[in-house]
Amino acid sequence: MKIKRIETFTTRQLSVVRVTSEDGLQGYGQIAPYHANISALVLHQQVAPHALGADANEIEALAEKVVREEHKFPGSYICRAVGGLDTALWDLKGKRMGKSVSELLGGKPGKVKIYGSSMKRNISPQEEANRILRLKETQGIEAFKIRIANNFASDVDVYPGRSEEVVRAVRAAIGDQTQLYVDANSGFTPAKAIETGKMLDEYGVCHFEEPCPYMELEWTKQVADALDIPVTGGEQDTDLAQFKRMIQMRAVDIVQPDICYVGGLSRALEVARMAEAVGMTCTPHAANLSMLTVFTLHMVSAIPNAGKYMEYTIEEDAWTNGLFSEPLKVSDGAVQVPQGPGWGITVRPEWLEKAEYQVSE
Repeated sequence: MKIKRIETFTTRQLSVVRVTSEDGLQGYGQIAPYHANISALVLHQQVAPHALGADANEIEALAEKVVREEHKFPGSYICRAVGGLDTALWDLKGKRMGKSVSELLGGKPGKVKIYGSSMKRNISPQEEANRILRLKETQGIEAFKIRIANNFASDVDVYPGRSEEVVRAVRAAIGDQTQLYVDANSGFTPAKAIETGKMLDEYGVCHFEEPCPYMELEWTKQVADALDIPVTGGEQDTDLAQFKRMIQMRAVDIVQPDICYVGGLSRALEVARMAEAVGMTCTPHAANLSMLTVFTLHMVSAIPNAGKYMEYTIEEDAWTNGLFSEPLKVSDGAVQVPQGPGWGITVRPEWLEKAEYQVSE
């Protein structure tokens, strides 16, 4: 069944993709958030010419064909645009076969345990501890991730000593039985990351994310080799060759592809397979409540090397409100994978009507 039409519904932050096959069936996907209006232009101008008329069922092959054919433009924007196409095609395939994407992958759309993921550094350690404790008590969440260091800050903290202060405050609030993750967002050089990692070990932290600038794999490997705490990374990467190198050299202990950044579910699954081949856990990055979290729920419910907990933001972003009709809910520390064909959710017509419209056919 061939692809007949590719439509986008776009705001600056989000772009929903609708793909129609020649029999009239439609599937919905999403381009990666943030400056999505630029990615939508890339989709229509550079991706759609390769996709229109192609077999809608050959999803993995089509994603790789586009990346290969657009080799003069490697990296983020091409992969973001391809991800919008890819995720729409998975929804289309699920609807055609009457199965959820999880089921297409051999999984079961049950409940997935989550870790509550904080996105804030502009919050006092005690305020962070208080709100995380409330979520633990009201939603039964068993693991949380907090932000330390400062984004690409070369060892400069938000203010001196904040990293340890927030780790200490949150650990004291949630107790020793709740798992604690931290994310440095490329904040440290290797020596400082190792020093910080030893501090984290004292507080029972079990996940040290992106300690060094993410492109510096050798730096990250130094940290992973020096610490007992699992070092994680990969959310920013888009090149499958870079993931292969990252995994084979053991630069990280846990790999974290982002479905929308890397170029869609197909390419994220390839990263998961690379990790599985060497016995490595794959815990995808899913830091907002757009369709990305829906995609990730389906993926982790199906792959054999998923982590115990999936990332789930504790923030409320206005730009994701009202996107789909079946809002996700946390209950007893878990979220139900949307059931029904494809992704199992319906993008709200009211949201689509307010967005900028483009079509390629």
